[in-house]
Amino acid sequence: MASLKNLAVITLLLLLSLTVQKTWGKEEADGAGSDCGVPEIGSAEKASALKLKVIAIFTILIASILGISFPIILRGMPVFKPDGILFILVKAFASGVILATGYVHVLPDSFECLTSPCLPEYPWAKFPFTTFIAMVAAVLTLMMDSVALSYYRKHGMSKREAENDEGCGHGHMHGHGHSHGVGAKKLDEGASKLLRYRIIAQVLELGIVVHSVVIGLSMGASENARTIKPLIAVLCFHQFFEGMGLGGCILQAEYKAKMKAVMVFLFSVITPFGIALGIALTHVYSDNSPASLIVVGVLNAISAGLLNYMALVDLLAADFMGAQLQSNMKLQMWAFMAVLLGIGGMSVMAKWA
Repeated sequence: MASLKNLAVITLLLLLSLTVQKTWGKEEADGAGSDCGVPEIGSAEKASALKLKVIAIFTILIASILGISFPIILRGMPVFKPDGILFILVKAFASGVILATGYVHVLPDSFECLTSPCLPEYPWAKFPFTTFIAMVAAVLTLMMDSVALSYYRKHGMSKREAENDEGCGHGHMHGHGHSHGVGAKKLDEGASKLLRYRIIAQVLELGIVVHSVVIGLSMGASENARTIKPLIAVLCFHQFFEGMGLGGCILQAEYKAKMKAVMVFLFSVITPFGIALGIALTHVYSDNSPASLIVVGVLNAISAGLLNYMALVDLLAADFMGAQLQSNMKLQMWAFMAVLLGIGGMSVMAKWA
């Protein structure tokens, strides 16, 4: 979790570094062509946009809290336990939302930034940076998954085995050796599965944090009320169901109350914080400056690769190839329908955002 918070801080510092370059960024944007300048917006439009942004901070905060808390609060209900049918269907729907977020929202935004005419033709128009960065991010996510599991199995499991061997060596008959071995094996399998869930929850939150900051900053810096109004509804939908997916992962990770509270808090406040930061930097931040285009484009590409990998490999493939769905074709079909509904709902939202 410490690494997750450190990376979130690094992301914020990167965004802050591009905003303090006011003169350099705006001069380059103005010099790149008429489309790269800062548009003139009337004071009435700015006041209307500010009201909408304040509304967005609170509505998105509420939607985020409700979404991520929903699976955790309802854990006590038998129908919403991690192995329950409702939990599986809700998680499948939320995984579809996360997948569509990566492919339909975040990746195209990165394309738009890194192929902007406001950037120099060389090297940005000569190489597909968005897809390359997303691909590398996906492979690095796989490496993190693999290395973390290998490290734990090498160090954590060996300690467990030593403890089990010591426990079995004091006053136990040899006839019981096999049963202890089976118990230790089951314990190791359970611990490995739990670790896997914890890695998934933290890496998924990292990807969400990165693109949530970018989305919030862009909305907060915008002074176009007609653009902001539909974005509020879209982001509430997005945060609620993305939060449900993350909440389900946190529930499966079986964190203690303190860790759950930290992860819920971080997810809930990050987009509203981005909006507030954007409002504070409205007169400094320029969407069309080369610095902001490059940093936002790169962060979006990283986030897209991470989210796409997590949604397909760690969430959907892990569930659909698991024993519960493989042994129940009817439930598997309903889960596929839930995924398609999540993808469809989030994809339709791309019309407004």
